[in-house]
Amino acid sequence: MTDDLEQWFIYRGPGSGGPRTLPVRWPDAPPWRRFGGIPADADAAAVPPAVPAAAPVAAHPAAPAVAPAPVAPVAVVPGARGDADAPPNGAGPKPPPLPADPPPRVDRSAADTPAAARPTLQEDYVARTFHLPAEQRTEILLAVNAAIRLRRPLLVTGPPGAGKTSLAMSIAYELDLGPVLRWGVTSRTTLRDGLYEYDALGRIHDLTLARGGIADNAGNYAEDIGNYLRLGPLGEALVPRRRPRVLLIDEFDKGDSDLANDLLHVFETGTFDIPELQRHREESVLVRTADRTGPRDRRVEVVGGRVECAEFPVVVLTSNRERDFPAAFHRRCLRLELQAPTKRDLQMLLERHTGYWAELGVAPAAYRPGDPVETFAKRAESRTLSSDQLLHTAFLDGTGAPLDPLDAAGRALLDIVMGDLHGGG
Repeated sequence: MTDDLEQWFIYRGPGSGGPRTLPVRWPDAPPWRRFGGIPADADAAAVPPAVPAAAPVAAHPAAPAVAPAPVAPVAVVPGARGDADAPPNGAGPKPPPLPADPPPRVDRSAADTPAAARPTLQEDYVARTFHLPAEQRTEILLAVNAAIRLRRPLLVTGPPGAGKTSLAMSIAYELDLGPVLRWGVTSRTTLRDGLYEYDALGRIHDLTLARGGIADNAGNYAEDIGNYLRLGPLGEALVPRRRPRVLLIDEFDKGDSDLANDLLHVFETGTFDIPELQRHREESVLVRTADRTGPRDRRVEVVGGRVECAEFPVVVLTSNRERDFPAAFHRRCLRLELQAPTKRDLQMLLERHTGYWAELGVAPAAYRPGDPVETFAKRAESRTLSSDQLLHTAFLDGTGAPLDPLDAAGRALLDIVMGDLHGGG
C-alpha cells in the first residue's frame, strides 16, 4: 500500500486509533451531500456525565436555562438556537478541511473521555480483536473510506462470521465516534421503528390519572410530550453533530420489501419529521435519545418537529443476501462483498483473540494454536460454519474440554460447538 493511499485513508483498520487518542479531523463533504442541521456547542459525545447542581445548563447563551436534572440537552436541530459561528439561512457550519498530514494522536486519560463517548465493553472487545483479511484489506479500506468521504451508506454482504458487524464496531472505535447505534431489522421492522417511538397510550393513561385526582404530579408530567417520545437508532444518528455517529443497520435483508424504498428519502435528505411535534403547541421540545450509554435521561432539542443532520452518519448495512434490493436503493449506497476467511486469516484472527485474552488474564493455559484451526477447517469442508465457532472451540480447548474427534465425548461436543449453521448437524 502506497504512502499516498495511507494518507488518503481516514479509517486505517484495527490498531490505528481508539478512544484514548486525538480524533482525526473530519473531511469535507461533497457539495451535494451537505446538510443544514446546526450542532450545539457540545454534542452528544462530548457532554460530561455529570453537571454540578448549582450550574444550570442552556442549549445556547441566548436560550433560557434548563435545569441539569433530570434532563441533559445535548444538541439543537434546525430552527433552534445554534452555534455563534453558524452561517445564516440554516446553511450549517462548513466542515473543516482535512489536513495534508493527519494530526498526531495524543493519549488522553480515561477521566477526560465522557462515559457517553466510550464504546461498550462488547464493542471494545470486538474492535481490539478485529482482523481485516489479508487478501481483502485494501478493498475494505477503500470501500469504507469512500463511503465516509461521499457520505453514503455502505452495504456489506458476506457469509456468517465474515466480520460485517465487527467492521462497523471497528470504524466507531478507531475513529472515536462513540458507541455504535445499532438497529436490528426483522420482518416486522418499519421505518418509524428506526426514527422514533411515541407512547401515546402512556400519555393518555397519565392524563386520565391526573384528571381523576389519582396522581397529583401525573398532569404536569403528561403535559410534556417529550416524556413520551424517544428517538430510535436512525433518528439518533441524524441528530446534528460536528462529528457523526456510526449507525449499524443489522441484517437489513430480513426487512420488508418496502423498508429499502422507505429509507431512500431519509438517506437522500438527512432529515425526518415527527408529526406529533409538528402538531404540538410548543415550538421546541426536548425528546429522549436512543443512546442509553450516558446519563439516564439524555435528551435533544427538536424544533418545529424536524430533525436534520449536520454530518451524515457513517451508516453500515449488513446483509446475508437473503433478498435483493431495488436499483434505486443500490444507487444511494456503496457495496462491499466480504469473502469467507482463509485458513491463514483464521489463524491470525485466533492469535489476536488469544493475545487479548492473555492481556485480560483469562488466556486458557492449555491453548494449542494449530489444533482448533485444523479442526475448524476440516469440518468447514462439509458444513457452513462461522468464525465465532472457532473462538468458542479454542476457548473450550484451553479449559481442558474434551474435543478429541476420535473420542465419543469429543465428537459430541464438537457437534454442539461446531454444528452446521444451516441445521445439517
